Amino acid sequence: MANVGVSMGTYYYKNAVEKQKTGSSNLGRDDFLKILVAQMSNQDPTQPLQDKEFIAQMAQFTSVEQLTNMAGEMKLLRQSIGFSSSLIGKSISWTHTNASKEQEMKSGTVESIKIKDGKQFAVVDNMDVQLENIVEIKN
Repeated sequence: MANVGVSMGTYYYKNAVEKQKTGSSNLGRDDFLKILVAQMSNQDPTQPLQDKEFIAQMAQFTSVEQLTNMAGEMKLLRQSIGFSSSLIGKSISWTHTNASKEQEMKSGTVESIKIKDGKQFAVVDNMDVQLENIVEIKN
């Protein structure tokens, strides 16, 4: 992490430049906490952070953490083999990118479920369909 500058403007600038270098545009809970600590460390002693501002920022931090937890739980739910196994025998439709990089709709009946590289695939006519690409499920 870049050294925190004298003003918060410097900190945000250095943080933004560093994020651009790494290619990440998402702020996580650690980033949020670092910003909060930097803000408290560099505040003007004659105008300290007001109680209500601090409480609001802590509420934001709690919200960020809860959203992060929810995202993790949703990912686990999507990856649940129990859900994907219920697709076997059902007709699905999905988006497929063809050789000329165009999106096209395909459909077929799920024969089995396969896990490759930590991702789940529905097998339809010997084709692996990533579950994220499924747009319709029918009995």
